[in-house]
Amino acid sequence: MALFDPNFDPLTLLAMAVLNPVVVGVAVYMGLKSDQWQKLVVVGFASAFAGAMAVWLATTFGLLAPRPFGSDAGLFLFSFVYGMLVGWIAYTFKKRSA
Repeated sequence: MALFDPNFDPLTLLAMAVLNPVVVGVAVYMGLKSDQWQKLVVVGFASAFAGAMAVWLATTFGLLAPRPFGSDAGLFLFSFVYGMLVGWIAYTFKKRSA
């Protein structure tokens, strides 16, 4: 019994999270609207949720191939961290320009 599933590819999940335009769009919008740095956790969660819904819809309609069982949690985690990072960049950009 292998410790890890050989079909599990974390680099693919990372690429899906980073290249998902829904994650970036929601994170930038909410990061620009945030007035406190503590809200960046909410930005990360909201962008990860929106990105996961977009990937689910694309998979449902046949635009993306189905992924192995359990990869959705990894995709959500990568999207959450990346959404927080993009939201933080947007938040600091707004703070400096104001």
